[in-house]
Amino acid sequence: MAKAIEQIGVFERLRSGEPIRLSDPEYYKINEVVGRTIKLSQLLNTATDVNSIRDCLSEIIGVRIDDSTTIFAPFYTNFGKFISIGKNVFINHACSFLDMGGITIEDDVLIGPKVNLITENHPLDPGDRKALLTKPIIIKRNAWIGAGATILPGVTIGENSVVAAGAVVSRDVPPNIVVGGVPAKIIRSIPHSKS
Repeated sequence: MAKAIEQIGVFERLRSGEPIRLSDPEYYKINEVVGRTIKLSQLLNTATDVNSIRDCLSEIIGVRIDDSTTIFAPFYTNFGKFISIGKNVFINHACSFLDMGGITIEDDVLIGPKVNLITENHPLDPGDRKALLTKPIIIKRNAWIGAGATILPGVTIGENSVVAAGAVVSRDVPPNIVVGGVPAKIIRSIPHSKS
């Protein structure tokens, strides 16, 4: 069994939520991606137009971001390799995406300024605290994340849902719901549009 685990690369193990420790023989691969992302982030955050920002973020994540999507700088990510961004997405300034667990943003999503998407955590055990534990975040189609909200590891925001400004979301949000507060709680449902 140990040999089978060793054959699975560190990135796959990271995405699967397996604890990754500093002593992992492939940890250097994570550091290589982080180093590359730090360098590219400097270019992104000194870009002078939205097309250049999109180009830089496309290079960081390794996939071309659709021209219908707009990202404002500054934009922060520690890894970048596990971010997926759909079409017609708007990401306002000063957002921070810690994506080692994977961040998926579907089409038509609005993300307000200073939003934090955090897929990374650490064990409670002080002796193992430096290990990385990750869980993905998924923002479904047409969701709106308000200014300064924080989405924690493993959370899915449902289609058409709204996260109020300043909320801290630690549990999945069903579709067509408004949540707010710390921790976020359901405030109300969103009626279906008549169009």
